[in-house]
Amino acid sequence: MFTGIVEELGEIAAVEPLADSARLSVRGEVVTSDAVHGGSIAVNGVCLTVVDVEGDVFTADVMKETLDRSCLGVLVPGSRVNLERAVRADQRLGGHIVQGHVDGTGVVLSREPAEHWEIVRISLPAVLDRYVVEKGSIAVDGVSLTVSGVDSGGFAVSLIPTTLDLTTLGRKQPGDPVNLEVDVIAKYVEKLIGAHGLGTRP
Repeated sequence: MFTGIVEELGEIAAVEPLADSARLSVRGEVVTSDAVHGGSIAVNGVCLTVVDVEGDVFTADVMKETLDRSCLGVLVPGSRVNLERAVRADQRLGGHIVQGHVDGTGVVLSREPAEHWEIVRISLPAVLDRYVVEKGSIAVDGVSLTVSGVDSGGFAVSLIPTTLDLTTLGRKQPGDPVNLEVDVIAKYVEKLIGAHGLGTRP
């Protein structure tokens, strides 16, 4: 489990395409400081299992399902990525519960600079629309964010200078894809309500 509080901006060191998967080598000094084989590190919001560590580079295998559901397939050597180690039970939950299981992808629609922040609009797949509410939580490329607005075309988030400086979201431009993970609590509530006949799923 993760919190959506990015620990560092890492870099893709190498990409090895395989028959139905890919192997990523990712450089990150902070997240590799205590990384071990079998450990979990979120890369742009996708939970990956560490298979090897050499210096400040860790390697992880990405299966086809993950490549199909996320934006990891567009990464190339030199791409910057958000990195976060799995949260420990004795840590503060600074963001929200993030599983590292991407629900879908969106596209940056627009950026609107303000004096001390920037409003970014992102498209939202129709199947995820019911889970996203104003003032609710969403993970975008693994960054825990508060939804500042929702409309028929997507949703908006307001990014503070720290987020702009320390994550990939400060560099994303209109047309760029992003990984989305909705609040898992909303999905559980929906299923429980449906199971008790209090509502129906679309």
